[in-house]
Amino acid sequence: MTRHRGYAELLHRHASNPILTAGDWPYPVHTVFNPGATLLPDGTTLLLCRVEDRRGHSHLCAARSANGVDGWVVDDEPTMLPDPVEYPEELWGIEDPRITFVEELGKYAVAYTAFSRGGPGVALALTEDFRSFQRCGLVMQPDDKDAALLPRRIDGNFALIHRPMHELGTHIWISVSPDLRNWGGHRLMLQARRGAWWDANKVGLSPPLIATEQGWLMIYHGVRHTAAGALYRLGLALFALDKPAVCLARGDSWMFGPEASYECNGDVGKVAFPCGYTIGADGDTIRIYYGAADTCVALATGSLRELLAWLTRNGQAC
Repeated sequence: MTRHRGYAELLHRHASNPILTAGDWPYPVHTVFNPGATLLPDGTTLLLCRVEDRRGHSHLCAARSANGVDGWVVDDEPTMLPDPVEYPEELWGIEDPRITFVEELGKYAVAYTAFSRGGPGVALALTEDFRSFQRCGLVMQPDDKDAALLPRRIDGNFALIHRPMHELGTHIWISVSPDLRNWGGHRLMLQARRGAWWDANKVGLSPPLIATEQGWLMIYHGVRHTAAGALYRLGLALFALDKPAVCLARGDSWMFGPEASYECNGDVGKVAFPCGYTIGADGDTIRIYYGAADTCVALATGSLRELLAWLTRNGQAC
């Protein structure tokens, strides 16, 4: 672990950043960002990227790499297009996928934002190969986004982390379902702080939760509104493995934020927004894939042990 301006530097930007840009696509696109990530059975890293066209509408497209850093092979055409005829909630595009492999189903669950006239809502799709998808439709009504499924049932139910937006605030919630289609048992999971805090007013899940021996590790984004606009940074929290609605610890300070030129300059500057990660064969190395300035894809690496140790030193009981 290195230090930056006296603070522990937990995530290290890859020297090749940005690792994917619109110029890498085999068809015309405006920007590529906010990818979901997973390791396929053969060890290939798959990124399911949000791709935006010049209309401002998004679809999803897969890129594959043997080493997760370079040599990306991008699908020749969109991997998953909006289907507003069968799924009107996708009228204005599909965005920000987060991937979870669910062993019980033998399939990957992709939670994504479906953008309709009513606003953004949470949709879910299942796939075995990232070639064909079985849509479950809208599972959380607008306005709601930043969602990911847990990889296993909790007390007999599937569990979904998501971020509804309403007059009571913009906080992270957890909901449960017996069948991935009917959802209830909504519980507040992590509340945005107030006042001058870095994560005041708005928080949201970044990549899916990470199972560790100490609990579910959450990397989340906090949004601070400044005179120069919104500033997105990342923090950590920990939740009980058997009761993921129970917060065990939450970091006081942010631990990663936009500083590099490709994070500060783009369609939406000063944004570092992860939607996916992979864990190395050592069980400790984490690769975090994130959207930079809503324009390109970047990579940062770290250690789960160091993230948890930092949270122990810099966190408080929730």
